Amino acid sequence: MKVFIKPGCPWCVEATRWLESNGYEFEEVDVTADPDAFDEMQRLSDQTKAPTMVMEDGLILADFGVEELVPFLKENNITA
Repeated sequence: MKVFIKPGCPWCVEATRWLESNGYEFEEVDVTADPDAFDEMQRLSDQTKAPTMVMEDGLILADFGVEELVPFLKENNITA
């Protein structure tokens, strides 16, 4: 999975810390440092907010906090 983040974004920090502490492997992509990554995030999710998580099977969770992340993972049977 890819997690598109913006440094300093409190939701991004919270989400990536939660994923790490729960054993999820992911690629963290800084959209402020890489304009192509920002364009990719926008193209895939049709929005510009971070964090945005893109799964290999095409599932997308955009502009979320941990309170949206946990139910999303459970609903889609995504485990670490």
